[in-house]
Amino acid sequence: MPGAARGQGPSADHHQHLFGPAIVARAPTPMSTIDGDGLIGLLDTAGIRKAAVLSLAYMYGNPNRPPVEHEYAAVKAENDWTSAQVARHAGRLVGFCSINPLKDYALEEIARCGKDPRLKAGLKLHFGNSDVNLTDPQHAARLREVFALANRQKMAIVVHARTTISKQRPYGAAHARAFLTLLEAAPDVPVQIAHLAGAGGYDEAGVDEAVGVFVDAIAAKDPRLARVWFDVSGIALIGKWPEPAARVAERIRQLGLQRIVWGADGAAGGTTPDQAWKAFTKTPLTPAELETIRTNVAPYLR
Repeated sequence: MPGAARGQGPSADHHQHLFGPAIVARAPTPMSTIDGDGLIGLLDTAGIRKAAVLSLAYMYGNPNRPPVEHEYAAVKAENDWTSAQVARHAGRLVGFCSINPLKDYALEEIARCGKDPRLKAGLKLHFGNSDVNLTDPQHAARLREVFALANRQKMAIVVHARTTISKQRPYGAAHARAFLTLLEAAPDVPVQIAHLAGAGGYDEAGVDEAVGVFVDAIAAKDPRLARVWFDVSGIALIGKWPEPAARVAERIRQLGLQRIVWGADGAAGGTTPDQAWKAFTKTPLTPAELETIRTNVAPYLR
């Protein structure tokens, strides 16, 4: 394919994970261990200089999986392990703390992470893994506390907004409208909506509904979207791809190229950053549009 964007790696990977022995041991399907050194090797192969490393500590608080003994201790240990791995490559990896935001220890752990120089850059939330439903008033109130604390600590927020797929939780426009309200609690920090508001791939009508809400809010110049970014991690190579590629390109243009950042998602499942970027370049965007996405870098990685 012609165009510089199809021949070079992205400036940054905005959505990466490390997979240590503890996480791999709990995985429902086989996966590879990937530590900081391993991720750096994958980034080098793809020609990527920097990456956001999103801790997987939230997995220990997943209410839809067997409970973990001494859960909060396991969450802290995973966040600390991520911190230590990032420290080995401090010039290239930026660490994000993570928790299930509905847990009693969530605010305590966010506050603790905010004091760690290798995790204070940001907070990763996974609504699907944590069984969060923003249309539930109690969940929404709790998330406002979480967002407000991250905002006070100047922590960027990366959110997997799609509700739990394994439990067939509903998801669509109502959830996106609730998310707009949630943004009011964190007006001063970047908020990155992962997977183009889905869970990977772009096959669900509900995900497109949610994106439509954000598109309309941006068109209306809603100030709550002033610091919102969308990452396209996991869009290509998942589900029926490339069938929805044209719709993805349309939605990217409607959201605004300047708001789109690229990410690969974790490589433990077998897709490397190099493969993920090459697959994404099959999206029917112009070379100039791909170049914009390739070189976009969110504030927390600059």
